[in-house]
Amino acid sequence: MVEIAPYGTWTSPLSAADVAASGVSAQWLATVGDEVWWAEPRTGDGGRVTLVRARADGPIEDVLPAPWNARNRVHEYGGRPWLVDGGVLVFTHWADQRVHRRDLTTGETTPLTPEPASRHGIRYSDLRPGRPGEVWLVRERSTGPRRVDIARDLVALPLDGGPERVLSASHHFLTAPQLSPDGARAAWIGWNHPAMPWDGTELCVADVGEDGTFGPHRVLAGAADVAVCQVEWESADSLLALLDPDGWWNLHRVGLDGGLENLAPAEQEIGGAMWKLGARWFTPLGDGRFAVIASGKLAVLDEATREVTPVAAAADLTAWSTNGFAVHDGGVVGVAAGPDREAAVVKVDLRDGTVTELASAPEPPSPDYLSRPVERIFKTGDGDRVPAFVYLPANADFAAPDGERPPLLVYPHGGPTGRDSAVLDFEIAYFTSRGIAVVTVNYGGSTGYGRAYRERLRAQWGVVDVADCVAVAEALAAEGTVDGDRLAIRGGSAGGYTSAASLTTTTTYRAGTVMYPILDLYQWTGDGGETHDFESRYLDGLIGPLPETEQRYRERSPIHNAGTVAGPLLFLQGVEDEICPPEQADRFVAGLAGRGIDHAYLRFEGEQHGFRKAETIVAALEAELSFYGQVFGFETPGVPKLRLSR
Repeated sequence: MVEIAPYGTWTSPLSAADVAASGVSAQWLATVGDEVWWAEPRTGDGGRVTLVRARADGPIEDVLPAPWNARNRVHEYGGRPWLVDGGVLVFTHWADQRVHRRDLTTGETTPLTPEPASRHGIRYSDLRPGRPGEVWLVRERSTGPRRVDIARDLVALPLDGGPERVLSASHHFLTAPQLSPDGARAAWIGWNHPAMPWDGTELCVADVGEDGTFGPHRVLAGAADVAVCQVEWESADSLLALLDPDGWWNLHRVGLDGGLENLAPAEQEIGGAMWKLGARWFTPLGDGRFAVIASGKLAVLDEATREVTPVAAAADLTAWSTNGFAVHDGGVVGVAAGPDREAAVVKVDLRDGTVTELASAPEPPSPDYLSRPVERIFKTGDGDRVPAFVYLPANADFAAPDGERPPLLVYPHGGPTGRDSAVLDFEIAYFTSRGIAVVTVNYGGSTGYGRAYRERLRAQWGVVDVADCVAVAEALAAEGTVDGDRLAIRGGSAGGYTSAASLTTTTTYRAGTVMYPILDLYQWTGDGGETHDFESRYLDGLIGPLPETEQRYRERSPIHNAGTVAGPLLFLQGVEDEICPPEQADRFVAGLAGRGIDHAYLRFEGEQHGFRKAETIVAALEAELSFYGQVFGFETPGVPKLRLSR
């Protein structure tokens, strides 16, 4: 029998512990012979990342036991952390950031790189096969006391334990080099400040000498306003690359003379923001066909027809990870999610259309307790289109009293060069199964909609993203879908900035949750010293160059607008966060003391940018639910009450 109860008070079979267990998504997938390997975070093991393989005969087993943690922090976001060469596994270990080799027969594990002088000393990422007996990768070195004092090189690392060898340092930022089929050349992507990798990058090629040294590099493609985001050798004389000279990331053939051929011109994104080194959006199938991730979905690009055709069998898989994507035994293996399932390792057989889960996500609750996302397009006051995914409350055991409308959480993604898709997300279901609606917003600046849409945010961060989220929230309230008096906003990282900016510059929301945020824009630059090198010039494009636009930095910084906070705030912060350091949240919260604004601040030891430990995820979610209950006036049974300060 259905029970009548106010929105927000519904009991749900989905606990915060279930969410913590579900937040484990395979990453950095690749094939090793006829096996499929991937990295897998373990929230129950302190967030440690292990390596797993699915054998051809079916069994799945861990390859890397504790305490090994296959993760690195180049660019702070990290990149591809492992490679198998013959019977040897080469990987980066989080605790020391060194490269280690592990004999897959004996299990003997030895370091290949020297012990760093400090935690920030030397890091490695994007492991690639080089010349025989070598791994090629990116090396990042600290050169001074500041977070931006960083130098990067392309290096060759001998598997026999010999000294590493510098290959090139063409740009400040680099992807690992890839050796041509004939061993005569190497190709990589590079870029320099103030560009981010989705703004403008260059595809570089250099000759490789008989002694393994690189000659001078030359640029074949890319420019200040053209971004190359993946490159692979097609033959000794040509490359395949994703770049966007026409405003959309499409697959191109690149000749050694710099000639470009778009293999399937379309206003469709096959590519994305290169936040992590080693991401992939295409892989060759042979005979002029390519498996591609087109706007998040699996498709086949046929050079002969110049068309990109979605794979019908995978139609319900709406979000494929770019951190793992490979051809395997007549099909494609990767990590994918959809509206009815969380991310899992899947194989799509392109011959008969079957879809097989190699490693399943945790079993979800009954569909009766899960909200299926509905994609909608909203309009701003200026007529700009804003895509969003609406998740309405769903719980088979409960209904709300007649006339009551649910509270709404507006959930802007991070990046801000990120993107949301229509997927089952246990974190969202935690709220919707309790009677709270959620909407994820692909505000201006999001990827997946072409360069023009990304650049809606140029010099407009804190304006366009805020306005787009407001437009979505107020439209849902105006049509009666949600309660306009119970609107909140929540987000992490760049989404945390949008949340804080929204609460300090608009009156749309009653409350907000701000997770590992950016709050002081000037300090979050290379000059301010409170962010890392990779993003230290990001705000040149998002806000404006310094010192000319310094006043704009102040005007759009939530920390300078704390006196106009629209309602209560919950802050959640990792103490070891190097991307959005806790100093900013510390200062903001200290400034709230005595102002009569209800707030709470939870700091989590051992957490970096985003939460990886099960106990942290549980504590954060339960605190957030209690926070909304207190703000919106509903009971939250079974959840510890969060203590609010003023």
